[in-house]
Amino acid sequence: MPEKTPGRTPTGPTVAEVTAELAALEDPRIRAVNAKHGDDHGVNLTRLRAIAKRLKTQPDLARRLWATDDTAARLLSLLICRPKSLHRDELDTMLREARTPKVHDWLVAYVVKKNPHAEELRVAWTADPDPVVASAGWALTTERVTRNPAGLDLPALLDTVESEMSDAPDRLQWAMNHCLARIGIDHPEHRPRALAVGERLGVLKDYPTPPGCTSPYAPAWITEIVRRQQEDATAKSSPKPSPADA
Repeated sequence: MPEKTPGRTPTGPTVAEVTAELAALEDPRIRAVNAKHGDDHGVNLTRLRAIAKRLKTQPDLARRLWATDDTAARLLSLLICRPKSLHRDELDTMLREARTPKVHDWLVAYVVKKNPHAEELRVAWTADPDPVVASAGWALTTERVTRNPAGLDLPALLDTVESEMSDAPDRLQWAMNHCLARIGIDHPEHRPRALAVGERLGVLKDYPTPPGCTSPYAPAWITEIVRRQQEDATAKSSPKPSPADA
């Protein structure tokens, strides 16, 4: 969403006013935590979302905020843009401009997934030589694995994961691992192979996982989510006691 001259939008605040509001929310402690994950902002995301809710959809302001190259401003821009109106090449440029993991993730999750060019970009990005760009393609593929798998060659995806995930750079490896887990979770017919691939590769097996959280190690992830799904299904199918039994 390139824009050279930030200023007042026709019906709203100036970019300077919005960025000043974001700057006032800066918290050094939040910035320190975010820095560990490669993000360079210190704004509480709940408060940032509250600003977006107040501003509502403002495509022109969103473009101007994106052009600032400030991470907090870009995150806000992704919440107030109009995803379906962005062109394919514009989204491709934005992805390559996204410097930080959070901006990258929000761009894919909140904008690209809602755009009519999502499938075209998924195919192009998955094959891109830039591993960060390719990770976006895999994120979109994971979305299709779960929500719209028709037409996807799941055995071929498992082949690619098996041959490439171990040596993939971190962000791409994480995205491929997520896809592997969702294939195992959402497609029982492919679950044995997904588990076997995950066990053989051992990717993220030793990833530090806090108590009460699910490990990103694919076999553990698949097994835990399937267990929960089965428990939920059993609970829903169990007859509820009638008032007379109470």
